[in-house]
Amino acid sequence: MLEQPVRNSGRSSLTGLLLPLCDRSLVLPNVAVAELIGYRPGMQALEGFDWHLGWIDWRNQRLPLISFEAACGGPTQVGERARIVVLNSLGESRLRFMALLVQGIPRSCKLDSQLNYVDVPLAPLELAAVQVGELVARVPDLVALERLLLEAGVV
Repeated sequence: MLEQPVRNSGRSSLTGLLLPLCDRSLVLPNVAVAELIGYRPGMQALEGFDWHLGWIDWRNQRLPLISFEAACGGPTQVGERARIVVLNSLGESRLRFMALLVQGIPRSCKLDSQLNYVDVPLAPLELAAVQVGELVARVPDLVALERLLLEAGVV
């Protein structure tokens, strides 16, 4: 179900989700997330790709499990609150969904059409950093993440 932007006094907003990682939070519109599931280790990870944590089965589909931190050059950590967020793919490939390791339960937030951008160094798969309440959250480049899967031969 697509959520329509809320209009009030010339500004629009939509509902977003803050995805907690080990060293940062990502922010996405809630329509980008298909489901939150409990953590389970992936099976048969690709050799040479630290960010590919293997494959998980979800709704009779085999999804690649990705560590965003490792895809950006950092280490993968699986904390005691680890979960998996199933993301809707954007259509760059035949892949319809992909799974992303997160470190807790995503929080809902309202995103204003006039986001405040924050000038901080960005990782390779981040488009921007924005202020969401008291938190600086990163906007992930989902197209580039999907392209990374394509180039690695995952899909």
